[in-house]
Amino acid sequence: MLYQLHEMQRSLLTPMMQWADASAKLFSNPVSPFAHTPFAQRIAAGYELMYRLGKDYEKPAFDIKDTVIDGNTVAIVEQVVDTKPFCRLLHFKKDLAEAAIAGLNQPTVLLVAPLSGHHSTLLRDTVRGLLPKHDVFITDWTDARMVPAASGPFHLDDYIFYVQDFIRDLGPEVHVISVCQPTVPVLAAISLMATNKDPKLPKTMTMMGGPIDPRKSPTAVNDLATEKPFSWFENTVIYAVPSNFPGFGRKVYPGFLQHAGFIAMNPGRHAQSHREFYQHLVRGDDEPAESHRQFYNEYNAVLDMPAEYYLDTIKTVFQDFSLPRGTWEVGGQLVRPQDITTVALLTVEGELDDISGAGQTQAAHELCSGIPADMQQDFVAPGAGHYGIFSGRRWREVVCPKITEFIAQHR
Repeated sequence: MLYQLHEMQRSLLTPMMQWADASAKLFSNPVSPFAHTPFAQRIAAGYELMYRLGKDYEKPAFDIKDTVIDGNTVAIVEQVVDTKPFCRLLHFKKDLAEAAIAGLNQPTVLLVAPLSGHHSTLLRDTVRGLLPKHDVFITDWTDARMVPAASGPFHLDDYIFYVQDFIRDLGPEVHVISVCQPTVPVLAAISLMATNKDPKLPKTMTMMGGPIDPRKSPTAVNDLATEKPFSWFENTVIYAVPSNFPGFGRKVYPGFLQHAGFIAMNPGRHAQSHREFYQHLVRGDDEPAESHRQFYNEYNAVLDMPAEYYLDTIKTVFQDFSLPRGTWEVGGQLVRPQDITTVALLTVEGELDDISGAGQTQAAHELCSGIPADMQQDFVAPGAGHYGIFSGRRWREVVCPKITEFIAQHR
């Protein structure tokens, strides 16, 4: 019933939010006489804050139109190259036909985005950073409430099989980068391919800020998964999709609950951010106000996760620690990272990461004991938090060049 109540509340609030949006524009647009009345800026700021706190946030677009390569501006065309029930494989194709750099041969990168609440557009800055020197593909996960129940369930094993299919589609010269949650299924996917001597193994795999071994430096995220019994997750956070969505009846971990969890991790910081946003609007500081809008347009846009996948992840990754313990079986086959011998490994962690603790990603090196030492690298980004390793200034100036160098070394 909780999901149905949430949808009912959203329907009731929608007219009010539209009124707040219209009122904010009425008191801020210079052509409106109301914008020139006393306290107009404060009134407009209050209405816009109300609107942004109560509105429903849709999935943002990547909106990447071009990139710059060797001083040349090159247009980008977003293409769907593969479609599965729960995921699309997107290609940010460069239009090189009329550029001075036609015939450019760049390494192919498969960027595996998290399926952990936010849309893959959270990695927009990651894509932008990689585009000048790489041919970039990304997994674009589908909101589970938009997938008809007739399409069947989606388990953690299915995530692994999807990743394997995408790696094979892109060929043996592909370089795989996984950010946060997918580090675990990506390592499993490549391990199984190595065990089965698959000829389409990637050249490199880069693991960024993921829970390879959550027993190391556990964070609040890890503590929640271990303190609560598995039955608590089954009975508390899993709900059926309401009838107003294509996925009617499908069991999911709803996005609105995930968003509440994100906020609850640091409510003071978000409250302060909204206070500052209001003050920027009152003072007419357009640039920081727009930065706030852009950040929360992304942060507040969430998707529903398939219940089977979410529960599998809780049990396999955070409660049983099946990967580091060597007990994980996928399709009846044991996951053996030690069988990987030809795929170079780079792990990236943030010095101040409070989601994936120190050492959790580095644990991949110990598990991948078959990879020669000269094909393994570890990097800790100084001063970077969790989001800083794939977005923002530290990503662009520190982390991205490191990954680019690593891929170039192992082409």
